[in-house]
Amino acid sequence: MSATSTTATLRVPAGLRPGGVRSGNHPWRIRLVEHPARDESSHFRAAKRTAKKIVAELDDAELPYGHRPTGTEHWQMHHGGSLWVKGRHGWRMYRARVGIEWSMQFCADPVKVDRLRREAAELVDAFPLTLPALAELGYDRAEALLRTPVRDADDVEAWTDSLFNACVPHTAGHHQGILPKVPGEHHYPWPVKGADFFRFDDFQLWVALPDGMHAAVAPVDRRGSGDGHVRLMHVPEGSMAADTLAEAQEGHLMAVLPPNSSAALQAFRQQIPRGSRTASATTAPDGALRGRRHLADRRDRP
Repeated sequence: MSATSTTATLRVPAGLRPGGVRSGNHPWRIRLVEHPARDESSHFRAAKRTAKKIVAELDDAELPYGHRPTGTEHWQMHHGGSLWVKGRHGWRMYRARVGIEWSMQFCADPVKVDRLRREAAELVDAFPLTLPALAELGYDRAEALLRTPVRDADDVEAWTDSLFNACVPHTAGHHQGILPKVPGEHHYPWPVKGADFFRFDDFQLWVALPDGMHAAVAPVDRRGSGDGHVRLMHVPEGSMAADTLAEAQEGHLMAVLPPNSSAALQAFRQQIPRGSRTASATTAPDGALRGRRHLADRRDRP
């Protein structure tokens, strides 16, 4: 990418076929190219086989994220920092401080990856049933991965594609999905997306805005308060609400939509009587948000 000229030629590696060019008023050009063929490493194949055996042992309620694949779906393993351990009550998965995406390994400092290895080893050591159980499942490289310092690119690759990084089990939607179907972890910020796995079932986290974009919202008060205001938590770039949310964040404010906004009515749809014109249990008196610093309180137009 050129930072100074709109006519600079972008050199791409041999074998990558162009898929079009994007440019704008600012001096940049981006060439879209097809992914090079990506063969699964032996590390990843072994890790996936083991992870699938582990999730097969789990009850549906014990799965880390969402439901088990149905129909033609299958498990997709996300490189999200999957720290699998076995305790007295069975398998559990914890998330590492950070996960290393496959493509991001090429900028990974072995010294920093080694810190992830050491942290993983400390956790696994606290669950002494783990390594014997993994050996029984045929994952005989676990101990070497945990005990061998990460020193070079080969070690980084082995860790990146290991059971301790590459095997967060997701359905396709929760992995790489796009709204309005299912928001995937690759496309929506994890602090917001993560709420999909702990929210009340009758609260709609993702709503459609008047401009057709999808946004994430959260209640402004605890369940049962009767307050139907919702706070904008995530808005995609290009939405009319994006600048409002950015302004709120810069000013340490909340961007809040009123109970009679379409976003609030969508969010609380399953909690309010059918046909309700407000998401509040009762009409909120003036100053209902007194004490809450907010920026946006305009009907349907954040």
